[in-house]
Amino acid sequence: MSDNLFTGTNDYIVSKELAEIVNVSIMLQRPLLIKGEPGTGKTLLAYSIAKNLNKKLIRWNVKSTTKAHDGLYHYDTVKRLNDSRFGDHDISNIKQYIKLGPLGEAFEAEEQKVLLIDEIDKADIEFPNDLLAELDEMSFFIDETQQTIKAKQRPIVIITSNAEKELPDAFLRRCLFHYIEFPSPELMTDIVGVHFDKLDQELLKQSLAKFYWIREQDALRKKPATSELIDWVKALIQGGIDPK
Repeated sequence: MSDNLFTGTNDYIVSKELAEIVNVSIMLQRPLLIKGEPGTGKTLLAYSIAKNLNKKLIRWNVKSTTKAHDGLYHYDTVKRLNDSRFGDHDISNIKQYIKLGPLGEAFEAEEQKVLLIDEIDKADIEFPNDLLAELDEMSFFIDETQQTIKAKQRPIVIITSNAEKELPDAFLRRCLFHYIEFPSPELMTDIVGVHFDKLDQELLKQSLAKFYWIREQDALRKKPATSELIDWVKALIQGGIDPK
């Protein structure tokens, strides 16, 4: 298998379908939109890709107040004003007041990066559409310096969503899409296993049975996630609980 193919990592067990869509998105140079319930490893996927392919990751945490421009660059007008009033700096060099955002950093990098746009659905509805041109053309223009920033190496773009709101159709058409199903008991056995050495198989079996039983209860407002199962198993081990 080619070294350029994503296959998962020792600490991130990936399904065949997920590995395939990641590799297709890399080959086609298209953003990959990942959805799934909390705790299915959407964010960790980007870290696993970076680790597996030996690339550095740039993470853009999206919030409700985040604007698309935040990912491009920030012009620090306050610092420039202070320098003009109190400092001895040459404020005519505007470039020194420009700080690139996550997208700008990924574009300017000499080596290909993995760019994670995390929880895109937290922003307002216009946010995804405001990124269309930049993601399509892999470039943007800085008005203050009259400079075009064009990607030196096209980043691998991973976008996550918790489906808090629907994303615009125009944006969805430009992305490949994958929904991470909650792991089956068989896959979950492998996932939990990578976190513990010499795990008692009876303890694991009973823990999984109870965990999936709890998830099936209709009265739950929030179903327990993978990370909570791992924490629970860890607590059982540290507490010396006998599965028998």
